[in-house]
Amino acid sequence: MITDVDLTGRLLLLFLYCSVSVARKDSCDTCRRLVDRFHKGLEDTAKKNFGGGNTAWEEKTLSKYETSEIRLVEIIENLCDSSDFECNHMVEEHEEQIEKWWFKMKKKYPDLLKWFCIKTILVCCPSGTYGPDCLACLGGSERPCHGNGFCNGNGTRSGDGSCHCKAEYAGPFCLECADGYYSFERSDTHSVCTACHLACKTCNGPSNEDCKECKDGWVKEDGKCVDTDECIKGESLCKASQYCLNTEGSFICSACDISCDGCTGEGPEYCVNCTTGYVLQDEKCTDVNECVESEKVCLRENEHCLNTPGSYQCSCVEGFEDKDGNCVEVIQTDEVTGEEIEIPESTSKETPASMTKTSASTSKAAHEDL
Repeated sequence: MITDVDLTGRLLLLFLYCSVSVARKDSCDTCRRLVDRFHKGLEDTAKKNFGGGNTAWEEKTLSKYETSEIRLVEIIENLCDSSDFECNHMVEEHEEQIEKWWFKMKKKYPDLLKWFCIKTILVCCPSGTYGPDCLACLGGSERPCHGNGFCNGNGTRSGDGSCHCKAEYAGPFCLECADGYYSFERSDTHSVCTACHLACKTCNGPSNEDCKECKDGWVKEDGKCVDTDECIKGESLCKASQYCLNTEGSFICSACDISCDGCTGEGPEYCVNCTTGYVLQDEKCTDVNECVESEKVCLRENEHCLNTPGSYQCSCVEGFEDKDGNCVEVIQTDEVTGEEIEIPESTSKETPASMTKTSASTSKAAHEDL
């Protein structure tokens, strides 16, 4: 029987293991970042402050500077950003090892990452290995997870070496094919998985005839998986203001046309009924123009009607504004004195009157011609 004390102890050990594992991975990331910055420093300081002049002197001086303490100090000073606590702490803790490599080990071990991060301060592992002892990942260090996944802890002193497979693959070694894929090529150490047909959940070939199991939204007919048309089942799959549109393996609900009160497809010709403000005309719902109806809809003086889809709007004509429910003439005032400005008769009411008169004359002439 597991007591509360035992359970607490196990949880604590698990927490400590996870914390140590994360810390080790972070330390390796920090070390790799430090080494990258070191190589950048080497590039930035190459032949620095030299150029032109006595070639023999330059070669002699550059040779000394190349391995000098001055150059090393300049590189170390720029290894870490001021906000990078982990990097600064690592440099401070292991500066002697960096100096040792620079002055004594660089020729024998030119790979700083391998000498410093892997062999000296023991925070990283060679690629394809993992954990405190740098064990080979599943599938081998040369091709972890047989090239079809990613090794947990690869290149660090953390992780358990297990494989996280790519989408196409499954199994502990990433040699099996995941659902939706079939084996195109396979050996003991090599596997290539290819996508099944869209209709297949599992398959052994590329077509819908090779499905072993159909996906949801597909059914087996005559030895192959075919799409189910959910829209003809008679079920109410969509809202009253929508229509059902079949797609491969599924369906979508799309909004009816604005003129429809219920519909069976896209557009005003597929309305079940017309919504208010529309009438059935030429086998489709058409907007009613209330502004030309025999019964006037805008009743106030100096007001005009504007037709809108499915409705209309009443608003005051130009030069008038809505005030207390009436259309009253806009009164202009002087910006300085605030006094009312008289609008000349010819520019205010004569123009609309003349337009009305012209319109009436035109209408009359047309009537006489008839």
